[in-house]
Amino acid sequence: MSDEIFQAPSVREISDLLQNKFPGRVKVTGTEERRVFAKVDRDSVHDVCAYIHDNLTFEHASAIMGNDMIEYMEVIYLLSNYYTGVMIELTAELPANDLHIRSTADIWGGGNWHERETYELFGIVFDGHPKLQRLLTPDTYEFYPFRKSYKLRGQE
Repeated sequence: MSDEIFQAPSVREISDLLQNKFPGRVKVTGTEERRVFAKVDRDSVHDVCAYIHDNLTFEHASAIMGNDMIEYMEVIYLLSNYYTGVMIELTAELPANDLHIRSTADIWGGGNWHERETYELFGIVFDGHPKLQRLLTPDTYEFYPFRKSYKLRGQE
C-alpha cells in the first residue's frame, strides 16, 4: 500500500485504509456519520497515529485520556480532521500491571499536556514524553485520583 496523502478522507476510506495498512493491529469497531471507532494494539499506537496525522491529515489531537476498566486501563485518542469534521476515536488497552505506552507528543504537540494530565490522574506512563511530570498535584502524591481504586475521604 502506498503512503498516499488523503486531505479529506471519508469515514469509509479511513476505515479501509487503517485496516489495510495495519492488518491485525487496528480493528475498526464501528462508524457513524463523521466518526470512526477503532482499537489499536498498544505497541502500534505511535505508528498508527503518525500515519493518521501524516497521511489522513488529522491535524489535531482533541483529547488524549485514560479510562480505568478495573482489570485494565485504556488510552483513548480523539483525533480531528479539520477538512471534513471527521473524528477518529482510537483506543489502546494496557494491562493493569504494565501501564506504559509510547508518547505521541512528537506527532501532536498539544498532546503533551493531555498525556501529562493522563499520567497525573491515572498513572499511565507515556514513554518518550519530553516532560512527563505532574501538572497540579504535588510530586509527593503516591496515588492517582481518577483510578477506581482511589478512595475518597470517608470511604472505607
